[in-house]
Amino acid sequence: MADGTGEDGTLRGWMEAKLRTELAPAHLDVIDESHLHAGHSGARPGGETHYRLDIVASAFEGKSRVERHRLVNGLLDDAFKRGLHALALRARTPAEAA
Repeated sequence: MADGTGEDGTLRGWMEAKLRTELAPAHLDVIDESHLHAGHSGARPGGETHYRLDIVASAFEGKSRVERHRLVNGLLDDAFKRGLHALALRARTPAEAA
């Protein structure tokens, strides 16, 4: 995982493992939407450039939307360095998700 890929060899796998380790989410969906952006800026053959995250974690308690996004983006900084171009993010607390 130190090389920026998960056990399955994908960026998606690495991001999921990183978020599970750091935030212990109650819910996490990591969805590769790269196929929807073919031909757009930042897209590349093989995908893994555009992702959508839906994450529910207690770590977001008391944080604004901007603070939540900064937290997740900071944790995934290496993914951006490895070619992640765009990240759509829905970050909620367990109470908000209920």
